[in-house]
Formats: sequence, C-alpha cells, structure tokens
Amino acid sequence: MNLHPQFIGQEGSEEYVVLPIEEFRAVAEALEDYQDLQDLRSAKEAEGTAASASLADVVSQLELGKG
Repeated sequence: MNLHPQFIGQEGSEEYVVLPIEEFRAVAEALEDYQDLQDLRSAKEAEGTAASASLADVVSQLELGKG
C-alpha cells in the first residue's frame, strides 16, 4: 500500500494527517481486516477450552437417528 499523506501542523508540530479518500478507505479496510483476525483468534482461543461433542454423539443423545 502506497500512501501519500499531507501533514498539517502548527509551530513545527505535526498534528493532523490528510489522505486521499481511496488511500483512507484502503487503510480503514486493512484495519477492519486486522480487527476481524484478532476477533477470530480470540474466539478460537476461547473455543479451545469449551466443551464439545461430535455430531454422532449429539444425534445419539437427541435420539434423532431413530425413527
């Protein structure tokens, strides 16, 4: 990703950055993708400690195979 920022500041201190809208959208999308990845990793980590059952066990327990 190639960015073309324009820095805006006062008294030699950079305070703001302006990006062309397409570059801003690309950065926003990349940040959203990164957040989605972090959320997925957190969910997988939490799922690793959760109880689970195979489909066959669930079918057997609910007696869905009979009938």
